[in-house]
Amino acid sequence: MAQHNAFYAQSGGVTAVINASACGVIEACRRESDRIGKVYAGHNGIIGALTEDLIDVSQESDDAIAALRHTPGGAFGSCRYKLKDIETHRTQYERLIEVFKAHDIRYFFYNGGGDSADTCLKVSQLSEKLGYPLTAIHVPKTVDNDLPITDNSPGFGSVAKYIATSTQEASLDIASMCATSTKVFVLEVMGRHAGWIAAAGALAGKGEGEPPHLVIFPEIHFNRAAVMKRVDEAVKKYGYCVIVVSEGARYEDGTFLADSGNTDAFGHRQLGGVAPTLAGMVKQDLGYKYHWAVADYLQRAARHLASKTDVDQAYAVGKKAVELALEGKNAMMPAIKRVSDHPYEWRIEAAPLAEVANREKFMPRDFIREDGFGITEACRQYLSPLIQGEDFPPFENGLPKVAHLKLAKVERKLATFTL
Repeated sequence: MAQHNAFYAQSGGVTAVINASACGVIEACRRESDRIGKVYAGHNGIIGALTEDLIDVSQESDDAIAALRHTPGGAFGSCRYKLKDIETHRTQYERLIEVFKAHDIRYFFYNGGGDSADTCLKVSQLSEKLGYPLTAIHVPKTVDNDLPITDNSPGFGSVAKYIATSTQEASLDIASMCATSTKVFVLEVMGRHAGWIAAAGALAGKGEGEPPHLVIFPEIHFNRAAVMKRVDEAVKKYGYCVIVVSEGARYEDGTFLADSGNTDAFGHRQLGGVAPTLAGMVKQDLGYKYHWAVADYLQRAARHLASKTDVDQAYAVGKKAVELALEGKNAMMPAIKRVSDHPYEWRIEAAPLAEVANREKFMPRDFIREDGFGITEACRQYLSPLIQGEDFPPFENGLPKVAHLKLAKVERKLATFTL
């Protein structure tokens, strides 16, 4: 069988384990050297393909690639760049095919979330229309855990572990000082439309009175009076109140509590600041002393506290992506299938991209407590296996060691392309 090259790129917000997926893809390609020649990585995601800004991954040593497994961030650069509609922006897609032809790329691996799945599907469709034999496989990734079909999304388990741990640790801090100091602590976590990460914070406590005392989900309409009542009750009963709130918390009319008024490259409303907004309400309505924190990039970059389950799954979907491509599968995504909870077992299955692209998976209502301020036992049973196990990176001089890549650029063969 003829040997052809592969293209790999990272898209959207990075995670603590997206490089583990890169490692899975690249190592699997190297094991199939009779069928896959070089692996080219797009510098800064799909932009690297459009501008012919390619990285020759074959220049990296096996040890450097292996080190990706314990390195956070996006090793080859990621991007928030959404390819437009094929019919009105056909030149962008034709440019991709032109670049792939110039470099004999027949395998396309795109590592990202829902928008990336859409891009991967569109590239597959156009390559077929243009008669260029390209196999396109989407490699799942998103801390939001909102991809459909797959039981969970690589990247989420590690964020969940970090948020649950941070909630537990901060709660002990507040509890020790509440008699004479802070009464209310608010932790803001990611999650635009789905409250999976906020739900993970609830893993910190199980019994009556254990923090967090309130979890605020995007799926449950925010009612200021009801929330303030619960905060006041917690402070009076336990001495303090810990709140985990999703950045996507919104009122009944759909307005976000913390809408900046701007949009990102994908057209999504830019969020941030729900923690100080909520803390301000506490001060205004109840007069309690408060502190707030925004987990922000820390939650998705914390590779030192990654879930081993998450690392293993991230690597596995990368490896499976290559296997699917070599089996002749196209426009597919390796999805995680939960086999059992006790013991926790999972496997990887192929899911059609047409059923993944532009669809979101929200928290089921039976995962959210009836009062809307916490999680149910069913949710705990779903979440708990995803944060299990530790996969600490190697340390040197007290700090985690990370991969250091050459990132050797491939010589351009085509004319400059303007985005």
